Amino acid sequence: MIHEDIERVYFTAEELKERIHALGEQFNHDYKDKFPLFVSVLKGSFIFMADLMRELDIYCHMDFMTVSSYGKSTTSTGVVKITKDLSYNIENRDVVLVEDILDSGLTLAYLINYLSMRKPASIKICTLLDKPSRRRTGVVADYVGFICPDEFIVGYGLDYGEKYRNLPYIGVLKEYIYS
Repeated sequence: MIHEDIERVYFTAEELKERIHALGEQFNHDYKDKFPLFVSVLKGSFIFMADLMRELDIYCHMDFMTVSSYGKSTTSTGVVKITKDLSYNIENRDVVLVEDILDSGLTLAYLINYLSMRKPASIKICTLLDKPSRRRTGVVADYVGFICPDEFIVGYGLDYGEKYRNLPYIGVLKEYIYS
């Protein structure tokens, strides 16, 4: 089964739950008197977003964007394609972009520029995983779940070829599978 394709577990389901709870507490504090819009960048962040939303005790809206820059590759092409845009007007709104992983930063740099033209009050980035060793832009996350290694990881929403998203943990994919 799919678990056999994992070299090792990097973040357990329990570690993910604990860290997401802590992020939720941080948002509850930082946005207690605001009405933010949390935007899940699909597909990778949908599990993280759902779990994060259940930790919030503030008024907020949720929205979704579908963005692609990887295609079938293991690295970003740098060409961003938006296939589902926001449903909400974000003018004068506090927007939190929720991502599964901040890698090269190319996609988020594009999204920040794209959304900034709509005049939000603020745009913050919340990423479950930050891989700073691969950064090709100046994008920095405001909220980070974990710093992760420069290894090919899957699970908990992260995929390879649209597979492995359903793993309850984040693990390192065996190299022979993607090489």
